[in-house]
Formats: sequence, structure tokens, C-alpha cells
Amino acid sequence: MTVAIITDSTAYISESQRNEMNIHMVPLNVVFGTESYQEEIDITTEGFYPKVKEVEQLPKTSQPSIGIITEKLKALAKDYEQIIFITLSSGISGTFQSVVTAQAMVEEVEVFPFDSEISCMAQGFYVLEAAEMANNGLEAESIMKRLHQMKTSLRAYFMADDLTHLHRGGRLNGAQALIGSMLQVKPILHFEDTKIVPYEKIRTKKKALKRIFQLFEEDASIGSPIKATVIHANREAEAVELKHQLESRFDNVDVCVSYFGPVIGTHLGEGALGLGWYKK
Repeated sequence: MTVAIITDSTAYISESQRNEMNIHMVPLNVVFGTESYQEEIDITTEGFYPKVKEVEQLPKTSQPSIGIITEKLKALAKDYEQIIFITLSSGISGTFQSVVTAQAMVEEVEVFPFDSEISCMAQGFYVLEAAEMANNGLEAESIMKRLHQMKTSLRAYFMADDLTHLHRGGRLNGAQALIGSMLQVKPILHFEDTKIVPYEKIRTKKKALKRIFQLFEEDASIGSPIKATVIHANREAEAVELKHQLESRFDNVDVCVSYFGPVIGTHLGEGALGLGWYKK
């Protein structure tokens, strides 16, 4: 069986790596006023954050249409017998449900939708693992089994530097946003039951990062091989420093640096930082 691996743009896997590993991608969209941009195609992360500062209103985001997803699946059906489509969490986007709907409209190929229940490179971990298995000739059923196994150990925690974006995007109510800004609260966030929810409320950024490191250490100290990612919103130097700190403390951890691209960056805002990992 030949298996295609496809994901959406919020996995933030570089084009070169997608090409190298034969990973297919459908973009989500960022909308500035009346102008819509396909993430990772029409607008880059490097161009996104400066553009946000130039506009009065925050951009909006939208999922790929069912038509675009169906078209992509039918195109892949010409060369593959099975397709695994890994999406960002169904709790923050309708992309997964659109894939399920498109699945019923494509009879030429067997489609396996997978809700990562998360996003960014934590979602990308599923994609990269699936692609490696597909390139080694494994069938979709074996790959899907591994993806569900990964869910038992995959963790991700992140913090926003400014609560304004979360508030405007409906993630925090007005009182929480106001109180958080006044007290300089840096809530540690995570995904729970597919949605973004506060994990703990910490007073400062330094303490929030320290707490995230403590949560990571609980898994890393066991000694099992761990794959981790430091994710940043236009704070690359800071993310690289955090990567070095992790690598210097744990010899069983493989750490990469990734980013919050335009779609997720719209909701978290510049300066957000996160840490995701799973046991290999």
C-alpha cells in the first residue's frame, strides 16, 4: 500500500522538509481587512509580525474550504492508495471536520483523518513520524496506531506575552484580560479536550518559563529518549537560548526550534513562547 501524508499549514514544517519527506500541505488563511493570504504560501512568518503592527485591526483567520481539501485528496488519489490527513485541534478550527466531510466525497482512495488535538510543531511531530513510517512502507493502520500511541506522552505548554490577542480572539473574557494585564500575569496555557485552556496562572514571564521547564523535567528526568521543540512568536534568539539550556541539562533530549506562524500567531500575539515534547 502507498500512503500519502498530508497536514495543514499550522504544523509549521518548512517547505524544504516537506519536500524532502514527501509531506503534502493545505494552507489555512490569514485575512487582513479584505485581503486573504494563504499561510506559508502568500505570507511568511517573517512578513506577518511586522504587518500586524502596521494595521489598526487584528487580522482574522479561516480554515481551508471543503472544496480545496476535496480537490487535494482527489489529486493524491491518483498516486496513492491511502491518505492520512493530520489536522490542528478540532477545538480551535473546523479543519478536521472539513476533512471528515471531504472524506465521504472522495471514493477513489481510503482517507484517515487524524485530529492532533494540538497545533504548531507539536502537531508537526505527528506529521514527521507518520511521514517517516510511510516512507518506510508501512500501511495507514500501523501509522494511525502509532499516532494514537504518541498522544499518551505528547505534551505542550505555552504562554502569551500579551493577553490582548487571546482576549480579542475570544480565548479570555474581558475581566481576565484586564486583571491579567494589570498584574502582569502570564498564564501557562495548554490543550485540554481539544481546546486552549489555562493550566496555571503565573505572575511573571520568568516564573512561567521556569514552571514549564519543571513540567518538562518530570518527563525528561526518567531518562527515556524525548523529542522536544521550543516554539516562538518572533523571538528566535530567546528560543535558541532555551534550546541550549534544555540540551545542556538533559542528554536524552533532542530539541528543535520552531515558530508560531501567522494563523496561530494571530491568536497568541508576538512574544509568545512554548515547549512541546513526546517520548520517542
